[in-house]
Amino acid sequence: MLRSPYAIFPSLLVASALLAGCSSTPEDKTAGWSTDRIYAEARDEMGSGGYDKAVPLFEKLEGRAAGTPLAQQAQLDKAYAQYKSGSKAQAIATLDRFMKLHPASPALDYALYLKGLINFNDDLGMFSWVSRQDLSERDQKAAKDSFEAFRELSTRFPESRYAQDARQRMTYIVNSLAQYEVHVARYYFQRGAYVAAIGRAQNALADYQAVPALEEALYILIQSYDALGMTQLRDDARRVMDASYPQSTYLTHGFKNKQEPWWKVW
Repeated sequence: MLRSPYAIFPSLLVASALLAGCSSTPEDKTAGWSTDRIYAEARDEMGSGGYDKAVPLFEKLEGRAAGTPLAQQAQLDKAYAQYKSGSKAQAIATLDRFMKLHPASPALDYALYLKGLINFNDDLGMFSWVSRQDLSERDQKAAKDSFEAFRELSTRFPESRYAQDARQRMTYIVNSLAQYEVHVARYYFQRGAYVAAIGRAQNALADYQAVPALEEALYILIQSYDALGMTQLRDDARRVMDASYPQSTYLTHGFKNKQEPWWKVW
């Protein structure tokens, strides 16, 4: 018995749909490109601010140029593009992978510098200038991670072109970490939590040396001891204050305006 020619129509529809699905697979426009062309295109994207478009091109290049210096360069450029596109966690992961795979790379100093820079700027936010937020008022993990990357760079590669800038940023980070302790101590003091204020001020004095924030830490100690009626400890702190900061204006003018943010002092 002959089958109606219309009986096979549903099968043709299914086959057509499958073929259409296959044809909708994104075409790899780099399939016939040389590694040099891929790199040039990725750099062009970065040059025009298309960092998110540059990342997949660098990933293509990593695979096709595997085992060559160009693949290493692609990894570093990808990390930078990820950083600039806002994918900071991915950028850090890319740099950590690079340093693990290429511990003897001549670009290791740059990898450390970029890692420190990413953490240094972490979470400042595009509107930080409105609130005048600085590092001393933020969570300090990123600052500490940044310091460690810069410290390793300046220790292992003291002659690196990035070492001087890394050392300057380390100084700022240390000052900010100390200022963070004092910022919290001031917060407690101004709310009458004098014991907590004393604890944070003492942390700053114990953990840091020769940083500007210690002057305010001593002032907070003096005022907190005085508020608690602990006159002997107050007088001891006052003697240290007079010896360390003979020109201090804290005792006559009280708390100063908070320190200038990064973009004002760098």
